[in-house]
Amino acid sequence: SSPGLLLLTSFLLHVKEDRASPTRLVCDDRLIQKYIVEAKDMEKRVGQCQVLPALSCPAVLPLVDVSLQQWKSKSNETKRREILCDLALLVGAVTGAQGQVSEDCGARQLSQLYRHANSFFLLLQTFSWEAGHWEPSCSPHSMEQTHITSIFLTYRKLVQGKLRFFFYDLAKVLCK
Repeated sequence: SSPGLLLLTSFLLHVKEDRASPTRLVCDDRLIQKYIVEAKDMEKRVGQCQVLPALSCPAVLPLVDVSLQQWKSKSNETKRREILCDLALLVGAVTGAQGQVSEDCGARQLSQLYRHANSFFLLLQTFSWEAGHWEPSCSPHSMEQTHITSIFLTYRKLVQGKLRFFFYDLAKVLCK
């Protein structure tokens, strides 16, 4: 079974009936640590692939660095929406890169990255503190990159940073 499916299944098995709440994912910090390790592994494996071509059509990647002080001042809903925007851009970048990489190793790693990033994207859409659904009307700060490894670096930084901090913030509310 794919890790993305495992993530979604693990999430869905621990959802409260009244409102979606990622309790296990948020309350068991070993899970986010597992996803950080997987992100590092994917980044390492793609670095070990044969020479990967530069992307002829650059990938547009979100700038995912986070200032802890600014982060703490945001509501959980604002944080969730920001991460969704980052993930939407990242999933789009992976999809674009997949169309340009025919080399087996790179294609395999991109496919795995797509599953992981898309699982988080779907997961974060399932819960919300405000009425209405998430609409892809965001314009996160972004940069263009032609190196495939940049996509993996961005994903790792997103999981290690914003996602980890977000789950930590949610844990304070959900894990009493």
